[in-house]
Amino acid sequence: MNILVTGGTGYIGSHTVVELIGAGHDVVIVDNLSNSEEFVVDRIEQIAGIRPAFVKADLRDENALRTAFSDFEKIDSVIHFAAFKAVGESVQNPLLYYDNNISGMITLLKVMNDFGVGSMVYSSSCTVYGESDKLPVDEQSPIKRAESPYGFTKQVGERILEDLAVSRGFSSVILRYFNPTGAHDTSLIGELPLGVPNNLVPYITQTAIGEREMLTVNGNDYDTPDGTNIRDYIHVVDLAVAHLRALERLSEGKNADKFEVFNLGTGKGNSVMEVIKTFEEVTGLKLNYRIGPRRAGDVVSIYSDTRKANEQLGWKAERNLADMMLTSWNWQKAVSGLNEKSNR
Repeated sequence: MNILVTGGTGYIGSHTVVELIGAGHDVVIVDNLSNSEEFVVDRIEQIAGIRPAFVKADLRDENALRTAFSDFEKIDSVIHFAAFKAVGESVQNPLLYYDNNISGMITLLKVMNDFGVGSMVYSSSCTVYGESDKLPVDEQSPIKRAESPYGFTKQVGERILEDLAVSRGFSSVILRYFNPTGAHDTSLIGELPLGVPNNLVPYITQTAIGEREMLTVNGNDYDTPDGTNIRDYIHVVDLAVAHLRALERLSEGKNADKFEVFNLGTGKGNSVMEVIKTFEEVTGLKLNYRIGPRRAGDVVSIYSDTRKANEQLGWKAERNLADMMLTSWNWQKAVSGLNEKSNR
């Protein structure tokens, strides 16, 4: 198939493009490079042996998007990653998130409709659940008030797709992932935040390699066994494979409904301190960290019930936390000094 991947040079997008090419699909990446680098396209080619097409464009630019759809063979389906994704930043600058994440998605869907593209795999997030009343979280858990503007944009995106399923039979698979981490085994692609990382693991690896002086643990007074936040960490390659399974489900007509939702995680929660200790164990390094105040928008604890994805998508996370930490560290060692923008 011909698959258009928005945000395809980003962290999860790039790993998914590798899996798509490996499965024989042709890929067109649309990305504005706001949080990624164009050299990632070269790296994808190195891994996969085939170069994906690349269009630098912002999803809010309707004319540029129409050009991207018209310049290539008919697009069969879209995997939509492109969005800003930092919880803390969204609290500080909500309008930026509403404009980019919601307006960009609406423009994309309008252009898809005009070009007769009737399906999407949507990159959602466990943040849509807010502070859940029960753990683990399954797909039937209530969608509560989001704890951050970022989480709210994902809720809105899901609602748009649910409404389109009713109004014109648009098919979508919504993948609510928990906390992606890790990197490709080749260490050619991985998480490459521009500026100060918002996610835990790249901050850990940048601290360990000396690019950051110290890691601050955001609170140790939560109602958890060691007082730090608990998350369900999932290896990015496992996550990429799930997108391929979701795409196949749509293309083969196996979706039970026009709007389907799946949780993607390991089904196990790990605290911030467990992540730090695991990193220290697999690398043999001692991490420089301190305990700081809580961060606005953070939920206390969340981890997934993945039985639906296991049974209906035929997918299961294969890699553990040690794999995630080791591949993240190998990637950090490979990329240090390469990305000049990371020091801006």
